[in-house]
Amino acid sequence: MKDFAMVIVDLLQASDIDYGDVRVEEGKNEIIYVKNGVIEGISTTTMYGFGVRVLKNGAWGFAASNDLSALSAEKVIKRAIELAEASSLSNPKIELGNEDIVSGEYASEVKESPFKVSLDDKINLLFEIDRILASSKYTFYRHGHLHFIEVNKYFASTEGAFQRQRIVHSGAGIGVKVIKDGEVQTRSFENHLQGGYEIIREFDLKKRAETLVKEAEELLFAEPAPQGEMDIIIGPHQMVLQIHESIGHAVELDRIFNYEISYAGGSFITPDMIGNFRYGSDIMNIYQDATNKRSIGGFGFDDEGVPAKKEYIVKNGLLVGVLSSRETARRIGRLSSAAARAENFASIPIVRMTTVSIEPGESTLSEMIESVKDGIMVDWNKSWSIDDKRLNFQFGTEIGWRIKNGKVVGVVKNPIYYDITTKFWKKLDMVGNKDFQVLFGVPNCGKGEPGQTMRVAHETVPALFRKVNVGYGR
Repeated sequence: MKDFAMVIVDLLQASDIDYGDVRVEEGKNEIIYVKNGVIEGISTTTMYGFGVRVLKNGAWGFAASNDLSALSAEKVIKRAIELAEASSLSNPKIELGNEDIVSGEYASEVKESPFKVSLDDKINLLFEIDRILASSKYTFYRHGHLHFIEVNKYFASTEGAFQRQRIVHSGAGIGVKVIKDGEVQTRSFENHLQGGYEIIREFDLKKRAETLVKEAEELLFAEPAPQGEMDIIIGPHQMVLQIHESIGHAVELDRIFNYEISYAGGSFITPDMIGNFRYGSDIMNIYQDATNKRSIGGFGFDDEGVPAKKEYIVKNGLLVGVLSSRETARRIGRLSSAAARAENFASIPIVRMTTVSIEPGESTLSEMIESVKDGIMVDWNKSWSIDDKRLNFQFGTEIGWRIKNGKVVGVVKNPIYYDITTKFWKKLDMVGNKDFQVLFGVPNCGKGEPGQTMRVAHETVPALFRKVNVGYGR
């Protein structure tokens, strides 16, 4: 793979182009599904190939192949150049920011390769979890899955960059549905982190399954969520969705420039708002951190060869940064935030989230609850809706807890809450401290035309918002 990458670069340097790069990748992917006590599917796939990107006459051309031969290399380069020439006839001229040219290596920290753990051990774990989820007399559906990915990639460019990365992700999801008198309630857990099978052991899925069954049963007998304007504590898992939808996508610079408007949508943010717009209250601090080696949104270098970075997006409530690529960052006079990422070798890099997180504050969960006279605490997303400018949203969660006079008085079912992004974050009043910080991976973030699925993550804490509209969904 290394030698092939260098062959591509030599061919690119001999071509009549302004810039070129190549990504050569090989990887494997294993997913095991168990549903209602039956193996629903076992999928083991491999992939390998290379993608070439060229800049000529101020336009991109991209082509890819899974044929790693000299003849294929020449054909792919020729095709990429032809596409760039055709694009240059009508599109605005692209310029790249002057990034440092970096070579190096990156590898996930893996204690136990998930691909060396026997298939029987993995299946038996899922069966044990299934038996726990089936223990309630109200259970009518349960599921579980394990998911492992390993990717080896080489990047090289005509600027002289050369990088090698080996990235391993391990994840799991389990869930249960219960029914009583026609009413259905759901509790689930899912997370994906960077690392080996030790991640699965850390999740302690059997203990989590016991908790899910208990909470699902409680929901069947719980009171409906209250309705009206009140204080709301959002738990760390629901904060994943809140950050992802109302911040992460909104600060992608290609959306801000309307590159994605016809498919994935745009953003309420405009370029002049960067550095000037008050996104939220003074205690709101949001950062992106691609250097997090536990995160599935972490790496050593993005797919343009820019080294991973940690940067503030919102600092003390003020919008100070965005997610960007070399191309988009150049348009606002900045360097790339190292957020150009591609699903695989056959996809062109676009601006994607990395690890977009909320910085811990100083509050404990008990202090937040004690400060609420009339309110609700919610967690674990069940439904979501947000407009294509990332403004108006309505989110529902699997579970909620009623708070009165500073105390939790019981579980409530089917809670929803809704607001407008530019108003909502200004209602942020308390942020959980680092003892409550949790990292969650999102394995299925979609964007782009053609569509690409990206693995991103969010490090979160519980947070208290004042006077938010809440209600009861189904």
